[in-house]
This record gives sequence, C-alpha cells and structure tokens, in this order.
Amino acid sequence: MSDIVSITQNNDFRRAYSRGKSKACPSLVAYRVKNRAGLCRVGITTGKKLGGAVERNRCRRVIKEAYRHLSPLCAGSWDIVFVARSKVLKMKSHEVEKDMFKLLCALGIINTSAERP
Repeated sequence: MSDIVSITQNNDFRRAYSRGKSKACPSLVAYRVKNRAGLCRVGITTGKKLGGAVERNRCRRVIKEAYRHLSPLCAGSWDIVFVARSKVLKMKSHEVEKDMFKLLCALGIINTSAERP
C-alpha cells in the first residue's frame, strides 16, 4: 500500500472520537473505529497548542511518514485518528514510528506477533 487513504469528513473524525477506542502515549493519542471502506483510513489532527502553522505541518509530516512505514502491517478496515501531542515537535519520524507501533498493537490494528520496524 503506497498511498495513504485520508479521512476528510468531519463526521468521520467525530465518530472516531465518540465511538472509537483510544490509546495514548506521551507523543500521540490514537483513536480507532471500524469502517465499511474495506481498508485503513487515517486522519491526523494537530491543535493550535502545538505552535504555529510550520510546527503543526511538521508534526503532520512526521506522523504521516511514520504511518507510511507501518501501513503494510495494518489489518482490517479501520478509521484511525492520530492526535499529536507537544512531544512530537522534538521527535524524529523513526521515534514516532516506535510509539505508533505500540499504540497500533494495543488497539489491535497490528498483530502483536508482527515484526517491529
């Protein structure tokens, strides 16, 4: 899977927040809810508390790159929403990838026996 399918509709984000299961770590919060699309879709949110547009866009790029490496391991059809926390500002994508791997395993999106990146 080379392209990441994004969540674009507000109601999909709201559904993940209200009905989805969530897990958190110091750098990210992940919400997941089943979808009928037959594939994993991803949404990334960064609040204004993180900083200006440059910082928020960097956070989105780092999170997207980390997910790109993990997307082949994702099984099922899920809507996944990642909420960036301030610790992401100081992290590299491979560090975010490790945190994301733990979150996705805890949420049951990645099989725990999968090979860690």
